Order: sequence, then C-alpha cells, then structure tokens
Amino acid sequence: MNFSLPYLPLREAKPRKSGLTMMMDKGLSLREVENFCDAASDFTDIVKFGFGTAFVTNNLKEKINIYRQANIRTYFGGTLFELFIIRGMFDEFRKLVDSFGLEMVEISDGSMNIPHKEKLEYIRTLSQQHIVVSEVGYKVSGVMIPTEKWVEMMQTELEAGAWKVIAEARESGNVGIYNSDGSANAELVCDIIQTIDKDSVLWEAPNKSQQAYFIKLLGANVSLGNIAPHEVVSLETLRLGLRGDTFFDFLPEELLSKKLK
Repeated sequence: MNFSLPYLPLREAKPRKSGLTMMMDKGLSLREVENFCDAASDFTDIVKFGFGTAFVTNNLKEKINIYRQANIRTYFGGTLFELFIIRGMFDEFRKLVDSFGLEMVEISDGSMNIPHKEKLEYIRTLSQQHIVVSEVGYKVSGVMIPTEKWVEMMQTELEAGAWKVIAEARESGNVGIYNSDGSANAELVCDIIQTIDKDSVLWEAPNKSQQAYFIKLLGANVSLGNIAPHEVVSLETLRLGLRGDTFFDFLPEELLSKKLK
C-alpha cells in the first residue's frame, strides 16, 4: 500500500485461502495481460478464460505464462468443459488441460443437462490431478433450482473433491443467485451461507452493487468472481472500505456518528 490508514480490514497476502478475486478474461491481448498484471496482480488470485474464448484467443500459452509469472492461476470456463462433454470428449478435455499445464479446471452444467451423479464423477476424476472448481446453477433465465437442491448440490460437490463451489450468475449478473433485475436472491443466499462454509463458496458478482452486497454481508474476505479486468482494483477498494458503498462498514462505533443522515 502507498500509505497508512487505520481501521482497514485485514487482507491476506497471496496465496490466499479466502477473499479470492477471480477475473474473467474474455479475450485480452498479450499487452493487455501484461498491463493488467502490472496494475492488479496483487489483488487477483484466479483468471478464468470465459466460456469458449480459449478456442479462439490468440497467444493462449503466452497469456497463461504471463499470468503464471504473476502468481495467478488460470483455468478454462465451464462452458468449454460442457462443449467437450456434449460431444463425448472428456478424455480429450483432460488432454487439453494438461497440454496447457493448467492446475485448475472448472466443471459446470449450466448450459446442458448433466445428471448430477455423472457431474460428481467428473469432479472425483479430475480432482485426483487438478484443483477443481465446480459451478452450481443454470445460465438460462427462468430455469429454477429449489433452494434445498442448490445447497445439496454444493455439499455433494465439495464432498466429491471440489476445492470451491461457484454460485452461478453469468457475466451479466441476472440469473442464478440473482433476480432478473440484478438484485440478490436473498433467501437462496441465506440458505447457502447457513449450511456451506463461506470460504468454500465463490460468488459470481460482476456488478458493483453485487460486490458491495456480499462484502457487507460476509466481510472483506468473501470470494468473488466474474470480475471485469478494469474492475479488480475498484473491487479491492470496496473490500477495504475505500469507496462510498462500504465507507462506514469497517469503522469503529465512535466514528459512525459522522455518517450522513
């Protein structure tokens, strides 16, 4: 940090176990990746190559190497996993991941129907060699999962070997754990955090209001994902109470009287 301020929440240095930030790379150039790492690598734990962009993005191996040198793990978006699965190409997917030297894989079923027992088997198999993040929720608006089913799926996927479970929101932030207007499905979120260890969940929160919601609810060290490259530094200021949305959240009681009425 460039100077000192009291009453800021404690943030672990990398490699962190909680308070993770996952950035979504939807096709950054090599120069953009270098500039991003220069500006935000301290605040970024994971980069996801969104949906199927890994198939068409230029200089993919070089990009992965730049992120790796900045101590940032990378993985292919869950949609790419599903693109292979729907074609019956699980073994080819595993070879692809290995060919790029990736530690992490994402398993999802947000675009296609994968029986949950089959999904659990993918998690068990891949977790033997990789760090697995599994996504729960659908990308299609109007497809609803009962709250108790959400919680059950998260539990069983963690038990099968997932390192973290991702609460689905898409990059638009208006499905899954959010309502169509982008507001959080508070009942669903409440049921999840009452049952699942908060450090085991990565909440997709592409919009500032969603990021502030989870920081206010679960603190500075909540794990958040689908963050745009240009929003990572701004998210860190939200986490630390350096932005209006969380300005008063970490101050002691005696200073709260100065809050605007």
